[in-house]
Amino acid sequence: MFYLLYLYFADFAQEYPLLNLLQYQTVRVGLALLTGLFVAIAMGSRFIDWMRSKQGRGQPIRKDGPASHLQTKQGTPTMGGLMILAGVFAGTLLWADLTNIYVWVVLFVTGAYGLLGFLDDYDKVTKQHHAGLTGKQKLVAQFAVAIVAAAILVAFAPVSPTSPNLQTSIAFPFFKAVLLNLGWFYVAFAAFTIVGFSNAVNLTDGLDGLAIVPVMMAAAAFGVISYLVGNFLFSEYLQVHHAPGTGELAIFCAAIIGGGTGFLWYNAPPAKIFMGDTGSLALGGALGSVAVSTKHELVLGIVGGLFVIEALSVMIQVSYFKATGKRIFLMAPIHHHFEKLGWPESTVVIRFWIVAAMLALVGLATLKLR
Repeated sequence: MFYLLYLYFADFAQEYPLLNLLQYQTVRVGLALLTGLFVAIAMGSRFIDWMRSKQGRGQPIRKDGPASHLQTKQGTPTMGGLMILAGVFAGTLLWADLTNIYVWVVLFVTGAYGLLGFLDDYDKVTKQHHAGLTGKQKLVAQFAVAIVAAAILVAFAPVSPTSPNLQTSIAFPFFKAVLLNLGWFYVAFAAFTIVGFSNAVNLTDGLDGLAIVPVMMAAAAFGVISYLVGNFLFSEYLQVHHAPGTGELAIFCAAIIGGGTGFLWYNAPPAKIFMGDTGSLALGGALGSVAVSTKHELVLGIVGGLFVIEALSVMIQVSYFKATGKRIFLMAPIHHHFEKLGWPESTVVIRFWIVAAMLALVGLATLKLR
């Protein structure tokens, strides 16, 4: 909003040179981060108290999970993802270029998945059961949103001057010139990327602070990627495919970091509120849609490798149990396996953060190693 106001009153801005800073994406990145942080923290205590009064017994805890969870987490309110999303939307809408198609696509996916997660959390709280909506219901809704978003990007996103077929192609990390053009079949691939990563983040959200910090790390990595691939000079220097307009997504990613940091203030152990599916589905979908927009879908699997590992642990556990009647892990997702081994919750969380940080750096390294 403020960027459009700056453009509208450009002549007025010449009398106040400080306002000219708004033309720089890097400045608006910082402002979006601070806005997201302020909004999330400002909602803070009053929002948590209100949610606690409305939810009564809070989010139901799995009875087959670690025994410590029944003692320490029972009664904790959920839907804290609303705090994060408030920061994300405020930071993005105030400081991003609202004529940019990528901004609206990622906001559409984030908001729609946030609404779906909210309905799931509401169902859990009102029925006091951890299942919520059925898997089929969630998947159908997620794919419907993702297909619409991907189709919009294929049909209306700016054409790259260096790679005309980029909108319908998959780019490969470590290879500067390789593109696999799928045509309209790319929509299915993009939708699978968005939905898959949304659910991977959702599966990771099981311990205090476990999901939000890796989400912020991934957002930081993709903020850098968005800025670089959206800039013609930087993309030429790094020999990555130029995607015009994606630089504005760095502002969106910064808002995620700000909103996530504000939420972490209250979610740090012991958590005063959980993000719930409201936050995890939305944030996973947000990162997936950013990866699709920047044509770094495969790099998302590296940057967000922790989430991929968590999702794979569930798929392996379920498949192996159906085939043999036995379990590979003591419990899935894999963070619960380590809890069952006797690791304290804080140890699991911090070590997983370290893994996430290393993978984010490896993902960024793909920009140069080509």
